[in-house]
Amino acid sequence: MYIFSNTLGQHVGEEITLKGWLNNKRSSGSIIFLEIRDGYGFISAVVSKNEVDEKVWAEAERATQESSITVVGRVAKHPKREAVFEIHVTGCAVLQLAKDYPIAKKEHGPDFLMDHRHLWLRSKNQWAILRVRDAIITAINQYLHQEQFIKVDSPIFTPSACEGTTTLFPVPYFDLGTAYLSQSGQLYIEAAIASVGRCYDFGPVFRAEKSKTKRHLTEFWMMDAEAAFVEHEENLRIQEELVRYIIRYCLEHCQKELTILERDTEKLKRADAPFTRYTYEAAIKKLQELGSDITYGEDLGNDDEGLLTKDSVVPVFIEKWPKEIKPFYMKLDPADPAHALNDDLIATDGGGELIGGSQREEDINLILERIKKEGLNQADYEWYLDLRRYGAVPHSGFGIGLERAVRWITGVEHIRECIPFPRTIGRLRP
Repeated sequence: MYIFSNTLGQHVGEEITLKGWLNNKRSSGSIIFLEIRDGYGFISAVVSKNEVDEKVWAEAERATQESSITVVGRVAKHPKREAVFEIHVTGCAVLQLAKDYPIAKKEHGPDFLMDHRHLWLRSKNQWAILRVRDAIITAINQYLHQEQFIKVDSPIFTPSACEGTTTLFPVPYFDLGTAYLSQSGQLYIEAAIASVGRCYDFGPVFRAEKSKTKRHLTEFWMMDAEAAFVEHEENLRIQEELVRYIIRYCLEHCQKELTILERDTEKLKRADAPFTRYTYEAAIKKLQELGSDITYGEDLGNDDEGLLTKDSVVPVFIEKWPKEIKPFYMKLDPADPAHALNDDLIATDGGGELIGGSQREEDINLILERIKKEGLNQADYEWYLDLRRYGAVPHSGFGIGLERAVRWITGVEHIRECIPFPRTIGRLRP
């Protein structure tokens, strides 16, 4: 019976077949210990020379790291470790013998590992990160559907940008001139709310920023959500509940992976509590008290975000930023029109910005004023202005960067570890 390793505990005492790759091997004379990775976990298979025929023993002996392999054997409980199982091998066959696997059991530099990313994905840490990434995607989808959002896909090719074209990748587009790789699906899913009420998209986006920080990629995955009849306060509630749902989901479903990554799960548990809130003005004042040289009207840098959250056990909202440093589509605070009804959510442990969101401006005249003031081409946004001409309603939205969330939940240092094949300003391969 062919099974997956994550169901091994259901087959104690039974003879099963397991197929995978040899992750590691050690020998003590008459016993060979095979650590096999089948995609669903890492399983120990014990080959005893006195209990198998010569052919089986010879196959186990010749198997090398990353050889593909099939073993047959009886499932048993591990003699010392609770809830851990192993296979007592009766049959073994090497499907393909790997020779001179380039990633040795020694320290390699990041450039070497990135050059061999297609193989480095097989390592335990990368295996764990990929599975946490999948769990976060699942959690986002589950939470949003519980909140009555549906998924609506937005285009990758766009004729214009949400926030100007300086950080977009231009693409020649047949006889129609220049298109751009999308930096956000926001404007398009705003159109869909008049059809479905609440919706989101989830896919790759592109930013041509020449950033070399541990938190920047040129291609990454973003979930953008929009909701009709949702205003600023409810928008913050949805964002907070989403992040807390992600935390709980990963703690429940990724214990093995977080253990491999040596993530302090107690910190994640403590983060599942009401989030701290600062207005932008209060955040600037707090940062200045903490020694930052930031001044009013500036965006927060990485150091500022870290400083603001260093003593916090929960993520921190910074809301109501100056309108001059925010895009044209954000609604201004009626109580203080110098500030927008927007927010950034900053994660703990140096996780940086996870979410950016705002209530959107529904008044066409105010949007036209902002478009003109920012020097944008009104013709590019006529279809967007139609959304305000025909049945405009109060509405809000936000976006969460998937790799930022993966980095925070896993605790890994660099965001390039959080996507299968990272694209940065210095890397396009493999």
